[in-house]
Amino acid sequence: MLTLVTGATGQVGRRFVPRLLAQRRPGEQVRVLVRDAARGEACAALGAQVVVGDLRDEEALGKAVAGADAVVNVAASFRGVPDEEAWAVNRDAAVALGRAALTAGVRRFVQVSTGLVYGVGRGRPLTEDDETRPGGAMWGAYPESKAAAERELLALEGMEVRVGRLPFVYGDGDPHLAQSLRWAVHWASTQRLHMGHHADVAQGLLRLLYAPAVNGPVHNIADDAPVTAVELLRLNGVEVPADMHIRTDPDPWLGIMSTEKIRRDLGFRPLYPTVWSARDAGVL
Repeated sequence: MLTLVTGATGQVGRRFVPRLLAQRRPGEQVRVLVRDAARGEACAALGAQVVVGDLRDEEALGKAVAGADAVVNVAASFRGVPDEEAWAVNRDAAVALGRAALTAGVRRFVQVSTGLVYGVGRGRPLTEDDETRPGGAMWGAYPESKAAAERELLALEGMEVRVGRLPFVYGDGDPHLAQSLRWAVHWASTQRLHMGHHADVAQGLLRLLYAPAVNGPVHNIADDAPVTAVELLRLNGVEVPADMHIRTDPDPWLGIMSTEKIRRDLGFRPLYPTVWSARDAGVL
């Protein structure tokens, strides 16, 4: 089995690839597509094949997928990039990669997506059967382009596409936890953020990659307990604003995902069920 991974040098990818390589069986190979050869050296040192090229270059895509059995598309563009770039990477390049993989005979394509594609909350945990409802404080080009990519990839015939929808990802030295303050300091005290440690994101994606069969293509991946704004401030060592307790949460179920499906069907159990357990284990 040869698995191609894109986005291998990003925050999620560079933590996922070593875990994928560590679980290889004899004869299995991992290939990464990187834009900068120097940034691919860490993957090469762990035993990965490296293809240098841009995700938006059709020739590079052809080289990357040649001979591959599976693809895990981790690549994404978000937070601070122009909308045009978000659409070009998250939808256009993802769909082009899917088509190139289909042409090359790839059997399985795992698309890494986001729980933000659900849009507004539903008054309960979001399930994989919920449709997209655009809107809410976190809506924008990133979730919209990811939702569009999901639709187009799932419409491809002749290749199995599986989608993993991620929460707010943290851990292993990722600066995301500190970056959560840009929102959390302005939230109501009880407003919640659903999170997932990199180790558990990798676990969920590996289960999607290797499972012989799945019950439907889409699976939520997240930890067991969303964290409140007050907890985010305390985890970051920041004083809680005096007026935080009187603020109102406009959508208490925004981004809160059910993980019942991936737990029941694929045996997913978070190694770090909460951010507090990750803190106590020293893996923030």
